[in-house]
Amino acid sequence: MTGRYQPIADYGVIGDLRTAALVGRDGGVDWWCTPRFNDPSVFAALLDADRGGRWRVGPDAPAISEQRYLPGTNVLVTTFHFEAGGAAAVTDFMPMGGARGPEPTIVRRVAGHRGRVPMAATVQPRFDYGREAANLASRRAGLLATAGGHALALSAWPEIGWAIEAGAATARFELDAGEERWFVLRWDHDETPAAVTLGPQAALDATIGFWDAWVAPLEYHGPYRAEVQRSALALKLLQYEPTGAIVAAPTTSLPEWPGAGRNWDYRYTWLRDSAYVLYALDSLGIASEAEAYLRFLVRAFRRDDASHLQVLYSPHGDREAPEQVLDHLEGYAGSAPVRIGNGAASQFQLDVYGELLDTIALAHRAREPGEGLWASVHRLVEWVASNWRRPDWGIWEARLEPRHHVLSKVMAWVALDRGIALAEAHGLRADLARWREEAAAVRAEVMERGWDPARASFLQAYGETGLDAANLIIPKVRFLPRGDPRVRSTLEAIRRELGAGPEELVYRYRSPDGLEGDEGAFVACSFWMIQNVALTGDVEEAERLFRLLLRRAGPLGLFAEEIDPHTGDHLGNYPLGLSHAALINTAVMLERLRR
Repeated sequence: MTGRYQPIADYGVIGDLRTAALVGRDGGVDWWCTPRFNDPSVFAALLDADRGGRWRVGPDAPAISEQRYLPGTNVLVTTFHFEAGGAAAVTDFMPMGGARGPEPTIVRRVAGHRGRVPMAATVQPRFDYGREAANLASRRAGLLATAGGHALALSAWPEIGWAIEAGAATARFELDAGEERWFVLRWDHDETPAAVTLGPQAALDATIGFWDAWVAPLEYHGPYRAEVQRSALALKLLQYEPTGAIVAAPTTSLPEWPGAGRNWDYRYTWLRDSAYVLYALDSLGIASEAEAYLRFLVRAFRRDDASHLQVLYSPHGDREAPEQVLDHLEGYAGSAPVRIGNGAASQFQLDVYGELLDTIALAHRAREPGEGLWASVHRLVEWVASNWRRPDWGIWEARLEPRHHVLSKVMAWVALDRGIALAEAHGLRADLARWREEAAAVRAEVMERGWDPARASFLQAYGETGLDAANLIIPKVRFLPRGDPRVRSTLEAIRRELGAGPEELVYRYRSPDGLEGDEGAFVACSFWMIQNVALTGDVEEAERLFRLLLRRAGPLGLFAEEIDPHTGDHLGNYPLGLSHAALINTAVMLERLRR
């Protein structure tokens, strides 16, 4: 890592349920794709400090900074303490509630807290992932940036003078204690005045009210409420509200290991990740996201043929996600390549049927699925019954030939089991005898071919020797009861062979996957390990490990995809929904077992 790049965990995230932006501790908006999560970026200094573009509002003199969220919200506050004395804070948010307009908008309030302090604002848009420099022009009360048929309008109150040079506009100003300035940046608009319908202060109040109202009903009151609440708020930011889709993360190509090339685009909705997110929110008493997501799924099903279920979709439900490399960007801290799109969209991954059917069964445990939804469910279960013997690419999307992954077979059993449960609970038509027969066959095959008696552990794939932390899911999905000795011995083998460091962070696997380079320990797997420790009876040890892992969170309580066990650096896309879903599910499980 170089001084041109901030640590991944030193970013806060703001959003409006259509897109999201990352704000660094120096006051820089270093990542913003708009108007949707997976649209091209306007600011991408996160992936190229020179070419990506950014919008910084921060100190114009040496200062140290700290970040926090306003309690119970996704409103971010960055406070600067100047070496020469004095302090100021930048409050960042994207308008929500009645303040949210048709175009995504970022609002920044700069407030003097102590003394008279020098501040600067620099905006350097670079449209289309840094491929198009903006044409900047002064307008009444602000700036207009245009390129490629798009426009950004930047307003400032009170009005301020901008110096435009080499595709960047800079304004310098001083603030006294109690004095405020507001900046409002609106996408695809060419009028700078009145950029927020209610006015900036009213927009801030409405946004705080929106997040307060959303988070208030959370049904968790255990000792980790602050961490659970922050995770829930992070998960909500990943929802694309127009369709109900949930993206895996708002970023692309943040490296799983510096220079290793394991850089992927996560601005899509994975059926698997979304299932864990919805389970977590349901455990907190939040159901509206699941209802919206199921509507998204029904629409996606209508577009799918009967070959196999796609593992990921765009936030709008499109199947296409062509993978491309952006050679003109150097990558985060020089870790190329930068990718957009995701080739995993073309993979056959058997496990997603289980995660999807588990989600649907959870949402309909007390009410019958509609006729259209049951028709889709019936088709999916029938497909699994006929095709579960096929090899697949597995949960981790290895770039090898398809194999018979143990967890994929387990989740095929889950798909059949949940289909049977739905049909029985609601008296729905189905070939239950066949489904039961195939479910029994899956179980028998996994026990015979997926179990290594010498190591007393389930394997990653039939006929191989590697272990897979994904098998920690086995008791959670009730393939085996938590008291089964094979659950305990698999846990022990994973802790022994895939654990790392005193906190016992867990690697996904250590076997070849067709990719070069190393990777960090996987955050979600580390939480799954803690869940298994608790399920097998040692709740006190699970609590200890959970507290240690929570200390690995970033300053704002956010987690990326992976962590370097030796340095504590966060790696991979950020914040990752799967990490925060696993945190919530672990906290809820511990609370239930504690009771």
